Amino acid sequence: MTEGALQGLRVVEYAHMVAGPYCAKLLADLGADVIKVEPPGRGDPARRRGPFTGKDPARQHSTLFLYLNTSKRSVTLDIAKATGQDIFRRLAQWADVLIEDSTPGDMDALGLGAESLQSLNPRLIVTSVTPFGQTGPYRHYKAYSFQVFHAGGEGYLMPGKQGAFSRRAPVAAGNHVADYDAALHAAVATLGAWHARERSGVGHHVDVSAQEASLSLSRQEMVSYPNEGMLEHRTTRTHPAIVIRCRDGYADIFLLDNRYWDILREMMGDPEWARDERFKDFLSREAHRDELVRRVEEWSVNQSADDIYRRGQARQAPFGVYRTPPDLLRSEHLKARRFFTEIAHPEAGALPYPSAPYKLSRTPWEARRPAPLLGEHNHAVYCGLLGLTPVELVKLHEARVV
Repeated sequence: MTEGALQGLRVVEYAHMVAGPYCAKLLADLGADVIKVEPPGRGDPARRRGPFTGKDPARQHSTLFLYLNTSKRSVTLDIAKATGQDIFRRLAQWADVLIEDSTPGDMDALGLGAESLQSLNPRLIVTSVTPFGQTGPYRHYKAYSFQVFHAGGEGYLMPGKQGAFSRRAPVAAGNHVADYDAALHAAVATLGAWHARERSGVGHHVDVSAQEASLSLSRQEMVSYPNEGMLEHRTTRTHPAIVIRCRDGYADIFLLDNRYWDILREMMGDPEWARDERFKDFLSREAHRDELVRRVEEWSVNQSADDIYRRGQARQAPFGVYRTPPDLLRSEHLKARRFFTEIAHPEAGALPYPSAPYKLSRTPWEARRPAPLLGEHNHAVYCGLLGLTPVELVKLHEARVV
C-alpha cells in the first residue's frame, strides 16, 4: 500500500447518505484516516438504499453505500446519550477535521457544535454540509438532492428531450447530482481550510450550502440577468449540439461552427435538403432545430452511434456518443486508464468500482479498504485509539451507547 497524498490527516465523519460521506470518501481514498460515526443498530441510511448487489438488503449490499464509504473505518455511537457525547468529544480532540451534516443548531443543542468542539481542539476544522447553509431564513429547511437541484436553478436550465424544448416543465438530474456537487465543494473548501490551518494553527468552520453549490454551476445565467435583463431558461438557452437517434443509441453532433456542419453533410452523402437556406449557418439551424433533427435522423437511425462518433472524430469534429453503464464497463479507453478497480468486500464480494478522475504520480489514489461493516472498527478505535478497556466497551454496548 502506497502512502497517500493526505496521509496523516485525521477525519471524523458524522454524516449520512451522499454529500457528507462523499466528501469524506474523497479524502479517505487519498490517504486520510476517516472514522465514520454511525447510529447503533441501524447505521447510515445509505446501507438500506438500493440498488443492492444481493437479494437481502439487510446484508449491507447497497451499492450506494459500498461506493461512498471505501477506505473508511466505522464505529457506532449514540450522541443523544451523555456518554456518547463525551466519547464524541474525545474523537473530535483526536481529529483534524469533522465532517457533519446535521440541521443547523442540532449539534449545538447537544454541546457538540463547532465552537464547543474547537474550545477543546482549537485546530479542529468543522465542515458542515447542509441543504441551505448555517445562516439565513432557510437554514432549517429539509431537502433532498431533488429539491436542492431545483432550488439552485439547474432544473430550470436543463434542456429536455430533443425536439421538445418549447413547453416541457423543468426536469430532474441524475440521482444525487446536487449532493455530489456539494461534496466536491466541501472537499475543496476543507483542504483549503487545512492548508490555512497549517500556517495559522487555528481551525475553521466551513459552511457549505448545497443550494449554493448547485447555483454556482449556473454562474453565466446569474450574470446575464442583472447585467443584460435576459432571463435564460431551458426554452431559450442556445444548445450548439443536436442529439440524434441512431440504430443502437444516441449521438450528439456539435454544429456551432459551419466546418462541422460541412463534415456532417459529407458523412450523410451531401443530400439536397442540407443545402437549404434554413440550414446555412448556426442561427438558421437553431431557428429550425426540430426540422433539422428530423432530417438528420432519417439518415442516423440506420447508422451506428459509435460509427458516427468515430467518423466525426477522425475528421476533427467534436461529435459524441451517449454511453450506457455497460458500455463504460467495457470501454477499452477506461481499461487502459485503469479507471475501474476491483474491491473485495466481505459481504458483497469482489466488484468493480469507479476510481478517481485524476492521476497523482507520486501519491496515487487507492481504495485502502472496502466500505466497513457497521461498527466493524469499534474495538480498534475505542480501545486502541481512545484507550477504553474491553470491559468498558462491552458495558457501552450493553447500554446501547455504541
